[in-house]
Amino acid sequence: MIRRSPANLPKSARGFTLIEVMVALLVFGLIATAAAEVGSQYISSYERIRDKTLAGWLAENRINEIRLEDSLPDISENAKDKDYGPFRWQVTTKVLATAEAKMRRIEVKVARYQDGRSKPYPVHTLSAFVGQR
Repeated sequence: MIRRSPANLPKSARGFTLIEVMVALLVFGLIATAAAEVGSQYISSYERIRDKTLAGWLAENRINEIRLEDSLPDISENAKDKDYGPFRWQVTTKVLATAEAKMRRIEVKVARYQDGRSKPYPVHTLSAFVGQR
């Protein structure tokens, strides 16, 4: 069996040099890092939009509950925990006086509990006005 040295092989039969392989790995690594960053941003954006949507629905539901009451709500502030979707939320409702005695300003703040934390982080705030019928 006759072995040829790499210098005697035709150009089409030679392999890649170490430098070419290293450059190819560098390019692949940069592309993979960029793709991972884009994927991470997509997931963060999705989670933020999901939380804002669910919190918005909770806030609108709370304001509509107050609007459906027969009488004008008293000036107060309360917080209740609710399970909505796969998460636990804190819905804080403030009923504030206005210059008009037959109107109230309602502020609903919605915060989500994260796993393992006792204090929720704020996600959404919604304000509305309710008048006496």
